[in-house]
Amino acid sequence: MDLRIFTEPQQGAAYTDQLRVAQAAERLGFDAFFRSDHFLRMGDGDGLPGPTDSWVTLGAIARETSTIRLGTLVTSATFRQPGLLAMQVAQVDDMSGGRVELGLGAGWFEREHAAYGFPFPPKRFGLLTEQLEIVTGLWSTPVGETFSYAGDHYTLTDSPALPKPVQSPLPVIVGGNGPSRTPALAARFAAEYNTSFPEIADIPERFARVRQACEAIDRDPDSLHYSAALVLCVGADEAELARRAAAIGREVEELREHGVAGTPAEAVELLRRLEGWGASRVYLQVLDLSDLDHLELVAAEVMPHV
Repeated sequence: MDLRIFTEPQQGAAYTDQLRVAQAAERLGFDAFFRSDHFLRMGDGDGLPGPTDSWVTLGAIARETSTIRLGTLVTSATFRQPGLLAMQVAQVDDMSGGRVELGLGAGWFEREHAAYGFPFPPKRFGLLTEQLEIVTGLWSTPVGETFSYAGDHYTLTDSPALPKPVQSPLPVIVGGNGPSRTPALAARFAAEYNTSFPEIADIPERFARVRQACEAIDRDPDSLHYSAALVLCVGADEAELARRAAAIGREVEELREHGVAGTPAEAVELLRRLEGWGASRVYLQVLDLSDLDHLELVAAEVMPHV
């Protein structure tokens, strides 16, 4: 199973904080460093020093790492025009030597849109669908040919469809917990389906819906990766666990119920259960970016057993 580190920099993290975590994750053998794509802190606190743009940040991290995969979970379709997004992601893929993955979603946090002037239409699923069609269409257009598109939200005319990513195809992640439209999008466009912060007992059903959507369009369901994103809070003993829970403002028992939390043995047991349900990857949401010992513990006591 791939263990991936997932961060929420909008909660208060400079570029240097993210780079330190990404480099530690690479050194320790984690599969990937992912980050959210948000511009406003959620919950209490000041969010200092302020938001960082996900693709600017990942481009810089790409030049300071060499093996770890990099991506977003997930970029909001409301933040960037699809032509620009396709260029940005392709460029970061080149800067990384082909280590980038694009998670793309419809967006949900209305307050951050109001705060920074991003339009937030009430219906966004069509927007997301067109962005997936355009981004993948631009990347797959042969060099020397052009790409045109006429949709309800976007029109592209004779685009040279450049630059191309290093990877062909560059992996796209579709995430969400909807019962029908999200599985259909994942089956059509994605290399990976991700369910983010679900009730753990709901995960098998969500994977099953994506498998059914694949079968409905004659796609092999095993051609996708299936993954879950869950909060991480592991301690070598109860005292360390309680300290880490307090540092992120959460209760130990609530974390045990909803996340990869508890002792290393408890974390291994849950990860093996997820693997049995079909998960090949788990995104470990790390909320305290200053606690690199947390990553050390998981790398030493959990990773070798999954």
